[in-house]
Amino acid sequence: MSRDCSVEKYIENKDRYTTIDVRSPGEFAENHIPNSVNIPLFTNEERAVIGTIYKEKGQRVAKWKAMEVVSPKIPDLLSQIQKIEESGREPMIYCWRGGMRSQSVTLFAELAGLHIRRLAGGYRAYREYILEQIPGLIPEESVVITGMTGTGKTEILHMLKKAGYPVLDLEKYANHKGSVFGAIGGETPHNQKMFDALLFEDLVEIQNSPYFIMEGESKRIGHAVQPQELAEQKLKGLHITVYSSIEKRVERIFDQYVKPYEGSSSFHERVELALSMIIKRVKSQDVRTELLRCVKERDYKVLIQLLIEEYYDPRYGNKVTDYENPEVLVCSDSITEATNEIVHIIEQSRKTKIEV
Repeated sequence: MSRDCSVEKYIENKDRYTTIDVRSPGEFAENHIPNSVNIPLFTNEERAVIGTIYKEKGQRVAKWKAMEVVSPKIPDLLSQIQKIEESGREPMIYCWRGGMRSQSVTLFAELAGLHIRRLAGGYRAYREYILEQIPGLIPEESVVITGMTGTGKTEILHMLKKAGYPVLDLEKYANHKGSVFGAIGGETPHNQKMFDALLFEDLVEIQNSPYFIMEGESKRIGHAVQPQELAEQKLKGLHITVYSSIEKRVERIFDQYVKPYEGSSSFHERVELALSMIIKRVKSQDVRTELLRCVKERDYKVLIQLLIEEYYDPRYGNKVTDYENPEVLVCSDSITEATNEIVHIIEQSRKTKIEV
């Protein structure tokens, strides 16, 4: 038996469900409800063929072709859904807008005696709902961690999140590290829809907290833009700036951006491309020549130090003036010690607010 479920009811009880996205793998890769399983009715190629038939020959012919394509797949589709039901989770089927694809899979499942739900309105309804909810879920106070490239801001955020503090990790939502070298490892940045969905998930998790912690990111991160309400809240927050020695910064950036990927055949080409996008902004011709030498000879540590000193620090050093509150400085040569100091600063700030 199947029953339609509103997006709001799904969100309230989502720990009960495993959402099943029956759209094509390509659609799923573009955007989906976080933690969903993709059990596609059509492959990317099959969807394209059926779409062409629909345009050229009409709905009736396209439906017949779809039936021919799907019929041999039905036992395997139902088997995958049955395994989810047997795991103790309730299957929740959705497609783009709660149309024919989710209806068809639901019908097959009903005939097989499976107990499933269908998300009313599909992914489109889910997206409309979360966009309405996001502004109201943002806590009223913020703690913003800023600092130059390589000072360990992301590592500190991860430690704070692991310790149970209310962290919003914008780089994770964007699947991008927030600079022209942010996708240097070859990862595909998330689009706006995926960014919003991941942000919403974490906002729901921290909705009872009076504050949240975030990195002082630019409004645009990779292919996504953070909500205006979040960007404005950032400027009013408790402002903590971390700083570190140049040696530590070079070491961290090398470990994060180079070491995991330098064995990849395409890594060097991605470095060349990223550098080509910014080298004209480096004022000194001598420095530009040295940067090109570093890339050619794969002298990545010298390249990193030059970029820090000649591009990133001069370019982003004035952004601290954007914040309303004075910065509190924390040395991050040791990530653990810096995290502990930031925890102390936050706790003292919260204590002061409560006493007032």
